[in-house]
Amino acid sequence: MGFLSKLKQGAVEMQSQLVSQVKQYQNKNFADATMAICALVAAADGTIDADERRKTAGFISSSDTLAVFEVSQLQDTFNGFCDKLTKDFDFGKIDLLQVVSKLKKSPPQARAAVQVGIIIGNADGVFDDDEKQIVREICRSVGIDAAEFDL
Repeated sequence: MGFLSKLKQGAVEMQSQLVSQVKQYQNKNFADATMAICALVAAADGTIDADERRKTAGFISSSDTLAVFEVSQLQDTFNGFCDKLTKDFDFGKIDLLQVVSKLKKSPPQARAAVQVGIIIGNADGVFDDDEKQIVREICRSVGIDAAEFDL
């Protein structure tokens, strides 16, 4: 059974496992990479509108998964990353993928961050092709096979 199927079938159990994993990774690189992933997924179609930004910020502030971090700092980081993508999507994307690539040294952290991105992509009930593509790129940047997540 693939990751997306597991996500749909065992969302509560997987969420609990992810919360436990994230607690282990309470560090700046993980927090920054996770916010970069949130911004990239929110802007997966090349733009980030106010509604996407607001919904993602709402997820960040209410997420049990990210509760180990200071919410205001996460939101500041997320907003800064969104601003980079808004100013120049292509260069912003490169910068954010570099932030994410810092997790390459720790595959378990990278996997947990990717899982957060997938949850963001699924937050509206539709994990669209643009969102899947950006998560594939994120996987490549951290050296993880996207097939682990059915992508």
